Amino acid sequence: MALPLVLHPDRLFPVDETVRGIARRLYREIAELPLVSPHGHTDPRWFASDANFTDAASLLITPDHYVFRMLYSQGVRLEDIGIGPRDDVGVAVADPRSAWRCFAENYHLFRGTPTRLWMDWVFSEVFGFDVRLDRDTADQYFDRINASLAMPAFKPRALFDRFNIEVLATTESPLDTLEHHAAIRASGWHGRVITSFRPDPVIDPEFDGFIHNLRALSALTGEDCFNYSGYLAALRQRRAAFVEAGATATDHGHPSAATADLDPGQAAALFAVAASGRATPDQAELFRAHMLTVMAGMSVDDGLVMQIHPGSFRNHNARLFARFGRDKGADIPMPTDFVRALRPLLDRYGNDPRLTLILFTLDESAYARELAPLAGHYPALRLGPAWWFHDSPQGMRRFRARMTETAGFYNCVGFNDDTRAFLSIPARHDVARRIDCGVLAELVAEHQLHEDEAAELAAELSYGLVKQAYRL
Repeated sequence: MALPLVLHPDRLFPVDETVRGIARRLYREIAELPLVSPHGHTDPRWFASDANFTDAASLLITPDHYVFRMLYSQGVRLEDIGIGPRDDVGVAVADPRSAWRCFAENYHLFRGTPTRLWMDWVFSEVFGFDVRLDRDTADQYFDRINASLAMPAFKPRALFDRFNIEVLATTESPLDTLEHHAAIRASGWHGRVITSFRPDPVIDPEFDGFIHNLRALSALTGEDCFNYSGYLAALRQRRAAFVEAGATATDHGHPSAATADLDPGQAAALFAVAASGRATPDQAELFRAHMLTVMAGMSVDDGLVMQIHPGSFRNHNARLFARFGRDKGADIPMPTDFVRALRPLLDRYGNDPRLTLILFTLDESAYARELAPLAGHYPALRLGPAWWFHDSPQGMRRFRARMTETAGFYNCVGFNDDTRAFLSIPARHDVARRIDCGVLAELVAEHQLHEDEAAELAAELSYGLVKQAYRL
């Protein structure tokens, strides 16, 4: 017998009834505010072509590393959920229905995780299910989702409008020609989908294919990207193209937050080593560090907001990376230094009102010790929300508890969903709004805030701060 799927109206609110009542009132005021998604990884092709999504598995499983990470940890092969190796053409990969059945049979693994919250919201609110996903309902889910996805109301642009998304930023490398964004603009559709500039493939000497990427950058820009001055000119040219395509931000996913400020001769010499393919790990780190400062200078010039997402040991599972490539769930958080690491960049640009630098971290131990004091002082700095592994109810509560007393609410940038899973965007925003309303309700109940102030803050955390920080 199928078990009921019910989204409780008070989910994630504090247990204390007095505080819960305040949270309810705050949430009612902001629940329907438009969604602003300033950083994410959805595919702009979806909105350019507006073609129907094909099936439940390719939409909800294979793009979502939260999903296949958990399944892989429990012994499920990636091939069994429809993810094929990048080179082994002859390997059998599960068809979409089989992949979905595998997911459904293992859905219990997500109990207590944010993935369960997001998925149940999608199942209930987007597709109208009132029974839970499990082995017995797998085919029912698959067939109804597929039938829905074939309808005009479930095309990407229709869902964008239904979700009340005001703006959605994707993320592209400097090597992307941005043709999908051009197609979106030329289509006459009113939805605002913009790009973000992610230069890691041509800034990180340890990035897979770095030398090939420099050649591609040379071909795309007409600059000699094996000469330092030509390389910088090419980066400026591509940033300008991104600005023209609507970008308001850059994004940097370096292993650390290290910055450096080399003189032109030192920088040119180090670049020559990197461009030769012979950089040592220490030289690669120094080059990345220097280029963060260079990118900050370019942001001062062109106005792009700068985001740093450091502290992930990416592709930790060497065998999985070799077989399946990047972004297959084997990225692991690392301790991250910010105080010393950011000093060279902040010495140069930290007091410049033209720069906005948004910091993210996977190292929660840095919240109160480093990040809140830094953002509570430097005009250029803002704090990104609880990110990735901490994009969860408890992670958000810890973030607010450790950041707010030193940095305040207004040195934060609200929420961004940072996802490839398009249908989960409104679910993620709903979780964040509920958690923030609970946090604010507790401050009201403790007489640290008046309720009218909490209501203003709830709107700022949901909508206002993100628009201001990302210049939207």
